[in-house]
Amino acid sequence: MSEETSCRVDIWLWRARFFRSRSLAQKFVESGAVRLTRDGREQRLEKASRPVQVGDLLVFAIGPRIVAVRVAELGIRRGPAAEARALYVPLEDSGDGPG
Repeated sequence: MSEETSCRVDIWLWRARFFRSRSLAQKFVESGAVRLTRDGREQRLEKASRPVQVGDLLVFAIGPRIVAVRVAELGIRRGPAAEARALYVPLEDSGDGPG
């Protein structure tokens, strides 16, 4: 089995259960609502095809909550909630993950 080093951001957000569908995650990213920090450089993501890697920081707002997470794993599927929570580490008191 090949070890993936990156994953599309929309797929990762869907696998981590921040969105109910991949198309919702895709539209969210394309609206410019996600910021990615890698190697100390922050950028606004506007393409759902942009890759995320383990160690990347993602910051975005879902409703009134600001969510800040570090990508811990890429995952291989959209699994149960416990599996989804293993894909990220909440940063500070960001309201952590999906509600």
